[in-house]
Amino acid sequence: MTKTALETLFDSIRAVHVTSGAGSYAVPDLWQHGTTGSSLVNPADYYGGIVGEILTNPLKEKPEQEKKHEGWTADAVVYNLFVRLGAAFDHDGNGTIGTDPLPCGFRETGTLLKSIAMLPYLKRLGVNTVYLLPLSTIGLQNRKGALGSPYAVRNPYALDPMLGEPALGLPLETQLAAFIEAAHRFDMRVVFEFVFRTAAIDSEWVTTHPDWFYWLRNDEPSPYGPPAFSHDTLAEIYEKVDKHDLRDLPAPDDAYRHRFVESPTSVNLHDDCPEGVTADGISCHVASAFSDWPPDDRQPPWTDVAYLKMHRHPEFNYIAYNTIRMYDVELEQPEFRNDRLWDEIGGIIPWYQERFGIDGAMIDMGHALPQELKASIVAGARQNRPDFAFWDENFDPSSKLRDEGFDAVFGSLPFVIHDVQYIKGLLNFLNRNGVAIPFFATGENHNTPRVCHNLAGEPAGRRRALFLFTLGAILPAMPFIHSGMELCEWHPVNLGLNFNDEDRRRFPAETLPLFSPGTYDWKDANGMEPLCNDIRRILDVRNRYLGLIRCGDKGSILQPYVSDPAILTVMRKSGGKSLIFAGNSNMHDSVPGTMEFEPETMEITDLLSGRTLAVRNHRLEYDFEPGACILFELPAEAEA
Repeated sequence: MTKTALETLFDSIRAVHVTSGAGSYAVPDLWQHGTTGSSLVNPADYYGGIVGEILTNPLKEKPEQEKKHEGWTADAVVYNLFVRLGAAFDHDGNGTIGTDPLPCGFRETGTLLKSIAMLPYLKRLGVNTVYLLPLSTIGLQNRKGALGSPYAVRNPYALDPMLGEPALGLPLETQLAAFIEAAHRFDMRVVFEFVFRTAAIDSEWVTTHPDWFYWLRNDEPSPYGPPAFSHDTLAEIYEKVDKHDLRDLPAPDDAYRHRFVESPTSVNLHDDCPEGVTADGISCHVASAFSDWPPDDRQPPWTDVAYLKMHRHPEFNYIAYNTIRMYDVELEQPEFRNDRLWDEIGGIIPWYQERFGIDGAMIDMGHALPQELKASIVAGARQNRPDFAFWDENFDPSSKLRDEGFDAVFGSLPFVIHDVQYIKGLLNFLNRNGVAIPFFATGENHNTPRVCHNLAGEPAGRRRALFLFTLGAILPAMPFIHSGMELCEWHPVNLGLNFNDEDRRRFPAETLPLFSPGTYDWKDANGMEPLCNDIRRILDVRNRYLGLIRCGDKGSILQPYVSDPAILTVMRKSGGKSLIFAGNSNMHDSVPGTMEFEPETMEITDLLSGRTLAVRNHRLEYDFEPGACILFELPAEAEA
């Protein structure tokens, strides 16, 4: 009988004989025992015990109804894991995360094996879906930091060697298949993030398919960067895009466009860096990427990443907002499609489906892919797996995205968390327009500031994280745990969105954990009590009211009046039931709040604490501690 990948992994672990450092390899207690601290173990015995226990969970055949596209995303509780960071730990206790294996043969940076070891912990949290940031090989040229960006994809079909444990002597593909099998044995689904809009500047495709990239002439002396537009031109660009008028979009000036050349006829590697020569004898190199929207965005260039050339129109042979994202209508003609590139991209997800059995995909910069290409990607994957989920890096959970085949969107919550009035505005928008598909119920991801960003090590940071998770759990959204949130992590993973110049001074790019070795404070949880028990308690309440909470109809996200503007109230109404959230958005001070109800007297139960709350003279008066929340079901005869 053929062994499964997890069984093969188990045999390999048992065959490992740790002769050096067997009793000096520390592991976080949270992963196994649910408490802070760490323990010294023999790594082979430790991982073997975990994998052996997981193997006692049977692999279940999916029910027939789940083999159809039933939208399982609506029930997902997501843990977003960047393996290299989230599963890292200072195993030898020297205060750093080394990039070379320890003497015992196991790594300190995060690996697929250590991600398997985290699964019991995630199961206890209430997680049923693991969302992995890109796992592909990383480019070598112009690397950011010591390890490079996972978005600088060198080969989409090959895995980053740093994710494997050398001690096992197993192919990386087997270790990844074992992780997915282990997750499935816990009834967890696995979603991969795929990078289709960009590649590494030294992608393996550069030499075989130079026409899939933009090229710059080598004889241009001035520094390369985003094109500059005048104030009037920017105004025209914004006006046309806002009106969805993508005809004759303003282009960069002639000098900028002159920097780009046609695809070279030959490409050679010089010190592993691709150098091309055009048919006219012009020496050239691959153009690196930058943030193209808004067109005056001044984020630092993505020096290790290149945009893929989706179209081959001779008049649009340059990188700008109108060739990368807001495509000019001239580009959208079928004859200008870069068909071989589109076909290659369309085959990547089916390859991972067949090889590893993944359950869904998040498409990085999906909003910047041609619509026809996105549609073909979705259709191709669903041919193999009708229940395969697609999540989009978009902000509006509209019926348009649902009709395009997507099951969830990123959403806007991380961009409004700094001000309760902005949160109220977003909730009003969602109530007015409805929520056609779930969005990510989170205040952070790897590109935004952490919820505790400016509250490092402060109780207010923990309160804020818990407040936002509780709020998100009662919205028609996916509870989304960006790994480390439950530990009150405050150090940003990447400076992508909503950061300022002071942040860029505090956190140099090369030190950020998206690009260099890093870890979370698994041992001490940043001096806080981890949020694990709170998260599980909130999710248990959510599961009791899931039918009501999943409803995204217009008028189902109301905001009852409360006496103090610092108090956020949300009423969820559906199917004759009402659930009310009330929370203090002030993380430092207590705030009294009063809500009024139709009944003169009644008793209600706070579902979070179990305490009984009394309504007297039609009023519920409650003193909210900093960041405190209450959640209760409103009796059918009562009306807020």
